[in-house]
Parts: sequence; structure tokens; C-alpha cells
Amino acid sequence: MKHCRSIDELGKEGLLRLLDSTDQMAEINRRPIPKVPALRGKTVVSLFFEDSTRTRLSFETAAKRLSAETMTFSVSTSSVNKGESLRDTVETITDMGVHAFVVRHKSAGVPWQIAQWTNASIINAGDGAHQHPTQALVDCYTVREAIGRHSLDGLNVTIVGDIKHSRVARSNIAAFTMLGARVTLVAPPTLLPPHTGQWPVQISHSLDEVLASTDVLYMLRLQSERMDQGLIPHLGEYGNRFGLTDVRAQRLQSSAVVMHPGPMNRGVEMHVDPADLPNSLIHKQVANGVSVRMAVLFDVLARGAEVNSLKEEVVA
Repeated sequence: MKHCRSIDELGKEGLLRLLDSTDQMAEINRRPIPKVPALRGKTVVSLFFEDSTRTRLSFETAAKRLSAETMTFSVSTSSVNKGESLRDTVETITDMGVHAFVVRHKSAGVPWQIAQWTNASIINAGDGAHQHPTQALVDCYTVREAIGRHSLDGLNVTIVGDIKHSRVARSNIAAFTMLGARVTLVAPPTLLPPHTGQWPVQISHSLDEVLASTDVLYMLRLQSERMDQGLIPHLGEYGNRFGLTDVRAQRLQSSAVVMHPGPMNRGVEMHVDPADLPNSLIHKQVANGVSVRMAVLFDVLARGAEVNSLKEEVVA
């Protein structure tokens, strides 16, 4: 594929291909020296206009483990502060000879706009409240790994919290339903977007009502930085109604797993320490992030000879 900008663009075939490719990358990451020359000669630039720890570092680690060169764009020390436009920034970096942009921006649709200004591949690392496809890939891979089967048919996934502002929720809804899971959204009405009736999901306003039937409990961060009005009356009340407490954790099925994309608001959506939950996959999500993003970079940048080379490396 040329770009990785949304789950819908990938489609089920692309989604499954990347998940299967992640198995190969995970095998490479288990080696004493987790590095292969698959993308030698390629250059990947991290173009982040919003703060990030997990996504940016995992992409940069992924690129280096595939032997690609990396460039990091820092908004705070760039000519953006002198009035340089996004187009000028992209065209300037393109002229330096890059092969892929990993883009995060506060405005929805920016990865598609950038693709009109460069011949490089575009990977969406989060655009506004729209899409975050690689996080959805990480989450689907982590669930498949945890349950020990590739099909998610019949799995009950409950996504809790700030759906309104969450690009992770939107990407995960598309990805999990493509793989056969049933998705339930749990949130106060003020934290649900107005068009959820068009989504293939069930809606609940009570976390306690759906806990017993939940196989995957996915807690979202309350994104206070994106809120320009009082959408919840009080953080304490929100935490009491929609947070994962010790009592709620004990009511989950023994086979149920807990996930969170990070960073966590402890004491708000998470009242328990993930380290104390035997069924938490939160740290595994972070670890799998490198393998998944290696698979994405390889898929958009590798050509025939490089594909064959990687197959030989994995077999070896």
C-alpha cells in the first residue's frame, strides 16, 4: 500500500495483512539484536504537531530496527514559529529526500492534504478526533495474541469514556467490527458524538450494566485539553460512574482483559494500578506498538527485493 491513513482505507484485507506481518516483526524483536536491513536506504520523518511519547518513539524505534534513516521534526524549534505554512514545511522536507511522513496533527484530514504535496508515503499517527489507525492495529494484534486466535467473531468489546474526542475509539470501532467483534460504547451523553446512530455499535450509559458480558474492557482517557465547554459536571462524579475501580475490576469475567491507549488519568478513568490487574494488557500494547509499526513501515516502503530479503531474514 502507498499510505496508511485510516482503517476504512486499509479495509479488512489490508488489516489482516498487517496483523499477519506483525507476527514476523515480533519474531525479529525477540532476537538478541533486533535489527534487519529491510529498509536500508529509506528515510522516515516524524512530523508531529501534537505532543506524543508512545507513538512517536515506537515509530522511530520501528524505523531504526528496519535500518531506515530517521528525521524528527520539532515544531517548537522549527520555522513554523516564523510563519512557515504546513505546505512549505512538507515540500521542504520532501526536497531533502524522504520516503515516508509519520504525521500527527490537531486537525482532521491533514494526512490526506499532505499526500497532495508530496510523493512520499503518509502514515497517520493521529489527526484531530478523526483517526489513529496504527493504534487500532496495535489493539487488535494485542487482543488476538491474548485470546490465542485470529478471529474475533463474537468477542464483546466495551469502549468506555470520552468517545466524542477520541480518534482511537473511531479507529478501533472500525477495526474490531471488521474482525467480527461486537462493540459497545459506554459514556455520558455529552461525551458521545451526535452521529453514533450510523456506527455499528451498541450504546450504554452505565458501565456496571455491561461489565458481566465484557470480554475486552477498553478505557479511554478523558481529553480535557480538547474540551471547550463543561461536558461533565465534576471529575470525581465522572470517575465514580465511568472509572475502573477495584470493585468493577473484580466483577469482570476471569477471562476478560483490560486495555488503555495511554497516557492514563489515574484517579479518573483508572482507579486501579494496571500492574495490579492480572488481566491488564496495557503494557503489552506499548510493547506490541514497535512490531506493529515495523509492519506498517515495511508495507508502505518495501519493494519486491526487500520483501524477499525480509522473508529470508525471518526464516534464518
